Amino acid sequence: MQSALFSSDTNLLPRDGKVVLFENALNVDFDTLRDEIEWRHEKIRLFGKRVLQPRLTAWYGDPGTDYVYSGLKNTPKAWTPTLQAIKHKIEEYSKTRFNSVLLNLYRDGQDSMGWHQDNEPELGDNPVIASLSFGASRKFQMRHKFDKTLAKLDFELHSGSLLIMSGQTQQYWQHQLAKTKKAVGQRINLTFRTIHHKE
Repeated sequence: MQSALFSSDTNLLPRDGKVVLFENALNVDFDTLRDEIEWRHEKIRLFGKRVLQPRLTAWYGDPGTDYVYSGLKNTPKAWTPTLQAIKHKIEEYSKTRFNSVLLNLYRDGQDSMGWHQDNEPELGDNPVIASLSFGASRKFQMRHKFDKTLAKLDFELHSGSLLIMSGQTQQYWQHQLAKTKKAVGQRINLTFRTIHHKE
């Protein structure tokens, strides 16, 4: 595993939050990472219906870091050595301690993630979300939830890139990974989070 740690203070958002991008932040073997993860293909609640997610997912973390989104409860699997090593590197970049990670496996261009915010109660106010990508490059898009005069933002996330969202980003901005008709290979995205335990 190799990393190219460096500082980046360039905020890619015009206002209402902070997003920084580290290119070539980390390099791991894609096949090794993909094959050691226990992937699931589950149904979520979407517009009142139960539908299969257009991607495979996995949830890993510390004990007690259950996470609920779209009506789906995620109970964490124990950290693998690879995930534990990646987490330590990402914590160096973000200066944040994470206790969980959501992994998404996009099998081709038809696998996607629609517009959403990472604003579930378990994440607390103004969460830091560290998004790490491996495999095929895909376009990551952001839009302001309230000010429609602000242009939509597009980021091409290449293998090894790390995007960190913080501050008020999850309050004001939505993000997605849209479908594409281009022939693209598999992509794994890891979004590291901090789940706040209920008292």
